[in-house]
Amino acid sequence: MKRQLITILLALCAMAGQAQEAKTAIIEGYSPALKDSTIVECLIGMTILETLATDTVKDGHFKLTVFVEKLTSCMVSMEGDGCPNCLMMLYLAPDATVSMTGTDCLFPTWNVESPLPEQATANRITEHRRDVIKEYLLLGLADAPYEKEDSLYGVLQKQMLDILPSLPTDLAALDALVDVAHYARNVKSFPYMEQLRAVEQTIAARAPKGFEEMLAYIHSLVYPPHVLQPGDDAVDADFIDMQGNAHHLAELRDRYVLLDFWSLGCGPCRMAEPEMRKAYEALQGKLEIVGINRDKTSYWQGDEWSKKIVWQNWSDGKMGKGGIENHYCDNAAIPYYVLLSPEHRVVWKQVGYGPGLFFGMAEAIKGPKQDNGSNLQLAVRKVEVGASGTVVSFRYYGRTDAWFRIASGSFLEAGGKRYKVIGTEGIALDTNINPKEKVTDETTGIVNNIYFVDFTITFEPFDTIPASFDFKEGDMEGAFIIRDITL
Repeated sequence: MKRQLITILLALCAMAGQAQEAKTAIIEGYSPALKDSTIVECLIGMTILETLATDTVKDGHFKLTVFVEKLTSCMVSMEGDGCPNCLMMLYLAPDATVSMTGTDCLFPTWNVESPLPEQATANRITEHRRDVIKEYLLLGLADAPYEKEDSLYGVLQKQMLDILPSLPTDLAALDALVDVAHYARNVKSFPYMEQLRAVEQTIAARAPKGFEEMLAYIHSLVYPPHVLQPGDDAVDADFIDMQGNAHHLAELRDRYVLLDFWSLGCGPCRMAEPEMRKAYEALQGKLEIVGINRDKTSYWQGDEWSKKIVWQNWSDGKMGKGGIENHYCDNAAIPYYVLLSPEHRVVWKQVGYGPGLFFGMAEAIKGPKQDNGSNLQLAVRKVEVGASGTVVSFRYYGRTDAWFRIASGSFLEAGGKRYKVIGTEGIALDTNINPKEKVTDETTGIVNNIYFVDFTITFEPFDTIPASFDFKEGDMEGAFIIRDITL
């Protein structure tokens, strides 16, 4: 019986090994142009790219063995001399072998042989756009101006829309539609929106079962809800914390709330954390920070860095695919910050982190009530109203090597009337100004490189003292504006 049991166990182990082996796919490739030591990776993910397999090119060849349980869309990257900094979508399934071949390093234009029908769909898209893809990749390698690259990327999106209706409605076609819809959501004015809506409607009507969630996400990109702007009332949602407990923004009344849309794989998101922590500590009782994570729940909850966050650390479970982000964020870039007033009204929004941002936010919250929807690095600290003029004290935070300037056309506005500048102290108008005073005595890290400068501007006296007024740095686009400065 013991011998029989051992035999059965060995057989089960062999079967498990065969099952494991059966759940692998192969990506192999060759190009005589690839340099030895070029790193080839297979990655998966949306906001966090997880590496599934890696190989190093030798004599132009590489081979990746990738564990997959089902049909999977993944991405290939190549890091080496002459290779573009981009990703190429491939489709894998258990037991499938995908072969990539080319004569150059522009791997997204290479020929791909695969038994999978989804890869055949992807190949048709590549063939339809190959010449423009190549031109786009060469622009990137040549460090061409952003405007030139962006213009050509728009052409690629148009070509995608042109071919999608003629393709099978499978995972590859839907991935392509997600790409176009994402681009349309993130640009100010997408010129082919009507065509995108028509294609989305066509594909949704004929899509097989199993793609409902993906189709709903595409629809949310093509028809996004109203994106909240400064002055709008906040929108709530269902959240969970690191322990799985339920939460809502409504819990955080009677204080300012900073929404921080972030991801573990986002470098600037992590870079901002030390300054955010300083501001959070300085504003205890006045400010709450809610980090809204867009990673896979298990990854976010299990990450050690995530566990060290001292403020509210929540997720709506959508991983950036619609959900709460559709209401607050004008585009899908992160970090994205939204400041809510104690009455839960949107005060300020910004994409990206700049040193001094949160010190300025803390200064604005501690100072006179103000709605700074333009640039929180500049804050009003004090206002003195008198018969000879209105003196406004400002503080600006930033790096000492990053200048700012205040235009001589700046004015205060109250009751429909403008009040011009009549004097300054600490700055010269229309002149580049660099912050020189160090914020902290720290000697390392991002906070070590943040400085400030204090200055005052005197404006013409108010005809009648208002309850509040606006500061405007002129009428030009991009001017600093601080609204509703309350006396």
